[in-house]
Order: sequence, then C-alpha cells, then structure tokens
Amino acid sequence: MTNPDPATQLDMYRRMLRIRRFDETVKTLFDRGRIPGSVHLSIGQEAEVVGACMALRGDDTMVGNHRSHGHPIGKGAALGPLLAEILGKATGVNGGKGGSMHLADFSVGSLGESGIVGSGLPVAVGAALGLKMQGSDRVCLCFFGDGASNEGYFHEALNIASAWQVPVVFLCENNGYGVTTAFSRVSRSTDVARRAAAYDMPGHIVDGQDALAVHAAVSAAVARARAGGGPTLIEAKTYRYVHHSEGPLYDGIAYRDPGELAAWMARDPLPLLAAHLTESGVADADTLASIETEVTAEVAAALEFAEQSPWPDPAEAHRGLYRTPIGAGHA
Repeated sequence: MTNPDPATQLDMYRRMLRIRRFDETVKTLFDRGRIPGSVHLSIGQEAEVVGACMALRGDDTMVGNHRSHGHPIGKGAALGPLLAEILGKATGVNGGKGGSMHLADFSVGSLGESGIVGSGLPVAVGAALGLKMQGSDRVCLCFFGDGASNEGYFHEALNIASAWQVPVVFLCENNGYGVTTAFSRVSRSTDVARRAAAYDMPGHIVDGQDALAVHAAVSAAVARARAGGGPTLIEAKTYRYVHHSEGPLYDGIAYRDPGELAAWMARDPLPLLAAHLTESGVADADTLASIETEVTAEVAAALEFAEQSPWPDPAEAHRGLYRTPIGAGHA
C-alpha cells in the first residue's frame, strides 16, 4: 500500500506531536500534585496510536484502555476538554467524572476507556456488532496492551468476533511490559498476532514506531472489515519510555534490561517520521518547526482552558448514575 498524501503525512506528525506535548504537560501537572489518582502516559507509543486512528473515517468508532490520552487526540479530539477532564473540571469531556483512565469523546467516535485490563475488548465487539446490525459499513478499532492478551476477555472477544464476522480491528499495543513484568515472562510466544490463527482471522505484526507502517496495516484491516470480511488482529511492537504510571512507586525497580530503553529511544517515532518527511520532500525543517510552534500553542491554550474552567457542582455528583432507592425491590 502506498503512503498517504503529503497533507495526511504532515497531519500524522502534528497529531503525534500533540500527544507527546499533551502527555508531557500531564506529567508536569501530576508531578505538581494537580491531578488526583494516577496517570498512564503513552510517551514513545505515538506512532502506533496515530497511524491506527488515521486509518479510520470520522464516523468510525474506537475503544481505548487505561493508557489512552493519545487515542482521542489521534482521532482528532480537541485538547482543552480532554485536559479539563483529567483535571476533574466541569468542562471536561465527561464533566470531570471520568478522569485520566475513563475518557470518552463521542464527537470523534471514542466510545470510552477503562482501567480494567482487557475490558475494552468485548465492548468493541459489541459496538461492531451494533454497526453490522444497523447495516452500516462503519468499523470499530479496539486498542489493548500485551497484558490484556492473557486475559479471558481477549479470547472471548476474538472468538465471538470471528464467529459473527463483526467489523472490528483488534490493535495490540505490545510495549513489552505489563507494569514491570516482561511479556516474555508470562507468555511462551511473545508474538500476540500468532494467536489470530486460533480464531481463523488474519494476524499481522507491524513496527509500532513507524506511523506509516501502522497506517498501512490498519488501513488494509479496516477495508477488509468494511467490506464484510470480518475482524483482524494487528500487533504493533512499540515501547513506553516512562513507567507503567507516574509517581515514585517504580523508582529504583530495575525491571528493564541494561541499554533497552536507550535502544528504543534511538527509534523515537517522532524523529523517525520527521526524517521521512524531510528525506521524501514532504516537509523541510522550517515546516516542521512551524508545526512544533503551532502544537506548543495548542497545548498551552488547552492548559489555560482547563485551569480556568470551573469545578463541577457537587449536586452533579450522582447525575447519570443508576441507583435503586432505599427500600425499593424488597418485599
């Protein structure tokens, strides 16, 4: 498959840079005690996020996981409401009730995320089944990590998706670790894509640091699903440069092999795509510098929006919850 047009390639770089600068800002806010709970950053994984998201149409849907600030951004979501949500503000995409691990932005087809490992897999299958029953050619993209591939959700979801031939693309973000446990320690085969054979669907491994390679693989899988060909499992080999989550919990834990982080950082997806853009004549240094300036301003504006936004009214705390009144349902 040929590369997308130059404008799309530049937009890929812009969205990847948005994710990087957004997550760096979130890290700074967390370090300053501005964000409650925990945050999980995708610094280092921007290529597979954007490459996959940009293979979708605007009306396609997707499901994320606990490390999903970048997924809505990759699909074009506005930064301000996302950052406001992470800060717990009323102007957040979920009114401040979701926070970092439960972002949902229906305006870009982001159906939601969850801190429960693997729980998005059956949700994505259900969403795809709904699209099929409606007679639509829309597709659902499901992001999950290597750790989720050893959950029961994974096998149940792939099995029924294949049996019912629903239009879903499973995208495993294999960053090598579940918290501090190397995937190789908990799986005999370190290639998740090989498991596709058990469910009679295509399985492909792709370089997760190469946005264009991911875009090509997911585009083919999306076209197949859109034409009624059923699900595909794609495994993006990638790496997170930060720990599982922010905070001091993992400081001093030597779970990475010596030199491993440096080797992956030498293949940082942003410089890799920038080099391609310049070498292929799509952009020059001035163009890339201009994009950097624009993105920096966008993230700064998002931060200003989030910080100036009001806190939610306490009266809104239980709105949207399903509650059984005390005494109801009892004989």
